[in-house]
Amino acid sequence: MYHDPRNVLSPKDKVESIEVVYDSGPVERSWSVVRLRWEGETAVGIRWNGDSESSKGLPQVRGNPAWFILPHELESEVLDAAEELGRDRQEMLAEGYKEMAADRERETEAEEWTEGLIGDAY
Repeated sequence: MYHDPRNVLSPKDKVESIEVVYDSGPVERSWSVVRLRWEGETAVGIRWNGDSESSKGLPQVRGNPAWFILPHELESEVLDAAEELGRDRQEMLAEGYKEMAADRERETEAEEWTEGLIGDAY
């Protein structure tokens, strides 16, 4: 089961100000990279978001989802890679939407389907 990285705030006395840089989403072997404040300093964290074997993902602290804080020497490389993956994902998503919008037959079917749903609501 996927655990949203925006909700990973453990240990509470160390973690604050989470900014998700990359989240692979609710898929098997899901993982995330974040910028955060760790013990009052800027840091980069990474974690597995959970799957069918570990619903809270890894790492965990006392059974709560937590972040693995990267050594400063690795931060820029990991952030660069995560940001590039995020850009690639956004570009693929935008391209998919363009293709769908250009497909008039599919667009007509979708419109008919949604109109049918509105009719069911009355």
